[in-house]
Amino acid sequence: MHSTPSAGENIGVLRKVRGINQAALARRMGISLSYLSKIETGLRPATPPLVASAAAALSVTTARIYGDPFAEPSTQHELLNGLRTVVRRHTLPREDVPPPDELTASLRKAAQLRADTDYLGLLRLLPPLLGQSTAAAMESDGDATAWSHVADVYSCAYAVAHRFRQPDLADMIVSRQTWAAQQTWNPSAEAAAAWNEAGTYQSAGEYADGMAIIERAITRYESAPGDGLEHVVHLGSLHLRGVVLASRHKDENATADHVRRARALAEHINGPDILQHNLTFGPGNTELYALAAQIELNAPDKAAEVAAPLLKNPPAGLKPSRVGRLAIDTARARLATKDLVGAEEALKYAYQVAPQMAEIHPMAREVLRVLWTMHQRSRPDLLAMAKRSGLTD
Repeated sequence: MHSTPSAGENIGVLRKVRGINQAALARRMGISLSYLSKIETGLRPATPPLVASAAAALSVTTARIYGDPFAEPSTQHELLNGLRTVVRRHTLPREDVPPPDELTASLRKAAQLRADTDYLGLLRLLPPLLGQSTAAAMESDGDATAWSHVADVYSCAYAVAHRFRQPDLADMIVSRQTWAAQQTWNPSAEAAAAWNEAGTYQSAGEYADGMAIIERAITRYESAPGDGLEHVVHLGSLHLRGVVLASRHKDENATADHVRRARALAEHINGPDILQHNLTFGPGNTELYALAAQIELNAPDKAAEVAAPLLKNPPAGLKPSRVGRLAIDTARARLATKDLVGAEEALKYAYQVAPQMAEIHPMAREVLRVLWTMHQRSRPDLLAMAKRSGLTD
């Protein structure tokens, strides 16, 4: 098995293929020559905004820089191809309509697998479930709940495509989710689709456009009829997506506004965070997003300080998908503050609670690569994580 290159390594390879020297690329990216050199050699992580600027300067996609986390043909590729086929044939399901109880159980299982970051299990379930839920909706005479189920399954499919860095598939899935949501006459289903649509812009590093998608979705949802917890969860989740986009766009005012509005909405939730239509919202998740924003806005010391108690005692109601992301963000913040031991401990926790996410998440891999490079190759836990992520043989 061959090791897979990291984002920083890919930047160096693509730069050389383009015939661009480091100084020229650094100027185009708006960073110093020494900073770019450290990114390429593994002494600094390639953060999402830096990957976005490198992609623009090199005329490639962010997906090309992140690369394929799998070095060789694998089960993941085969399963993704199966999902791609079903998504393409979205109006031509081959599956029969299952009994209602069976479909309900499968829908619950898909949501649980997504929350648990069991992406391989979810990939195996999604193709037949998409066909079954679509067949049921098409025979339902326009039943809104049936179409809402289809939209929810596409939301799970988006999570898989996003995590496995399949931007073209993610784009196609979002269009299918939007199509299904429009059959429901349910503003919440459309808001969930907009959340993922903005996510495709986030993945591509097109943060300003993603912010525009979110602002439009918020305006529409605020004017739609409805209230209660469902309204709070979906509107709050849109603001959380806005937090990520605005902070990566280095827009401090927009970031602060989205955080403030999300916190105000979170006050309506008494108890653990709520999961609806694959969106998690509440006080706990809001603080996790605020923490991540501090990292993007170059305040890792604040993020590391806030992260310590959260990582020790994660907010109630958060699934492994969110706790794993908390651990990865904590590792990133600690690395930026030169707490190498703390960064390694946070990464180990991410591998413990959300192993499949930790193995393929770009920032987990970048933090791990930096730790691996900085004279710690004799550390057995780092070696084990590097092998699991395919960063070394």
